[in-house]
Amino acid sequence: MKILIIGGGGREHAIACKVSQSPDVEKIYCAPGNAGIAKVAECVDIQVMDFEKQISFALEHKIDLTIIGPDDPLVAGAVDAFEAAGLRAFGPRKNAACLEGSKSFSKDLMKKYGIPTAGYETFDSADAALAYLKTARLPIVLKADGLALGKGVLICNTLSEAEEGVKTLMLDKQFGSSGDRIVVEEFMTGREVSVLSFVDGTTIKIMTSAQDHKRAKDGDEGLNTGGMGTFSPSPFYTSEVDSFCKKHIYEATVRAMKAEGREFKGIIFFGLMLTEEGPKVLEYNARFGDPETQVVLPRMKNDLVKVFEACIDGTLDQIDLQFEDNAAVCVVLASDGYPEHYEKGFPISGLSDFDKKEGYYAFHAGSRFDDEGRIVTNGGRVLGITAIGTDLKEARANAYEAAEWVSFENKYMRHDIGKAIDDV
Repeated sequence: MKILIIGGGGREHAIACKVSQSPDVEKIYCAPGNAGIAKVAECVDIQVMDFEKQISFALEHKIDLTIIGPDDPLVAGAVDAFEAAGLRAFGPRKNAACLEGSKSFSKDLMKKYGIPTAGYETFDSADAALAYLKTARLPIVLKADGLALGKGVLICNTLSEAEEGVKTLMLDKQFGSSGDRIVVEEFMTGREVSVLSFVDGTTIKIMTSAQDHKRAKDGDEGLNTGGMGTFSPSPFYTSEVDSFCKKHIYEATVRAMKAEGREFKGIIFFGLMLTEEGPKVLEYNARFGDPETQVVLPRMKNDLVKVFEACIDGTLDQIDLQFEDNAAVCVVLASDGYPEHYEKGFPISGLSDFDKKEGYYAFHAGSRFDDEGRIVTNGGRVLGITAIGTDLKEARANAYEAAEWVSFENKYMRHDIGKAIDDV
C-alpha cells in the first residue's frame, strides 16, 4: 500500500512511525511533514489546507489511503473532497467533524441526548454574554465556538477576568472567527482524563487512557498551550469509570451522531472530567490528540492501517484492539516563550541517541532542515520525548532522562509531567 499522511506535527510523526510498522505498507508520504517524519516518510511540500494539490498528488502517485491528521482540514471537509475524487481517506466527513468544529453544536448534542456535561449558555453577542456573566456563578469557563489550536478555552475566577475574556474572544478576535460565538460553561472540578477511540459509524473501540498537561509552566501555571506533556494510562481511569462512560458517553455519542444523520467514522477524542457527580464530557475532538497520540500509539499492539481500514469499511467490530501492559510518558521540549513569542532556527543535537535505545522516541513537532542539512527548531513545541516503562513512575523517569539527551538554544520544558501519579 501507498499511504499519504496530511500534517506536520508530533501527532503525525507518531502516526507515521506506527503506520511504517504495517507489513502491508510499501511507501509513506507526508504533506508537509517535518525533519523527524522524513526518517520514515517522503515529505511533500503541500500545506494541510491545500486539498486540490493533495488530491492531485494522491491520484498521480496512486495513493491507497490518505490519513488526515489535524482538525482544520477535517472540519473544512478534506475527507469529503478526497472521497469525491474516488480516493480512500481516514477521518470524519465535514458534517461529522463539527463535533469538534463547533462547541455549541457538541454541547447542544449532549444536552439533547442526555450525555453528561457541564451546564452552559451560548452567545453570539458580546453584550449578551457580558450581561449574563453579571449573574453567573464563578469561576466560569469561556470557550470559543470554533477551532483555536487547543487554546480557545479561558478559565475565569473573577467577573473582571470573565469580562476581559469575552473581550479577548469576541471583540479583539484573538482566535479570529472562532470567537464570533462563545459557549459560557459552568466550571467543573475533578481529574481530567483523555480517552481516544476508533469509530466506524456504529461500533466504537476504546483505546487506552491518557492525561494531558495544558498549562505552560510547572504546577499548572501559565498560559494554555497545545499540550506540554502527557502520560498513559491514567491511574484515575478505573474500571468503574470505564463502564459508566461506555454506556452513557461513548456509545451514546456515536448513536447520537448517527441519529442526527452525521455518521462518524474516524477518531473521537473524549476529554473527560471525573467529577464528584460522575464522569462528564469536557470536550470532543474529531482526531487524534496531540501529544496524547505520542503515548497511546507506542503502546498499541494492532496494525494501525488495518484498524483505519476497518473504520472506513464499517468492520471495526471484527478488530480485537489490544495495548501493551506497560506505561508511557511524553515530555514536550518547547521553545522558551511558547505559546506567545519565541525564536526558532536553532540546531538540535542529541537526536541520534534515540536510535540506540528501544522504547525511547523523539517525536518531532516543530523541526525542519536548514540550508546546511542540519535539523533546527521550527515551532513553539519542538519535540515530544516519549519513553516506555513497566509502570508510570519508570516511564516518567525514563522520559526525563531522555529529555536531557537533547539540546538546543532556548529549550524549555515542564518538570512535573505525570507528577499526579505520585498521589496514587
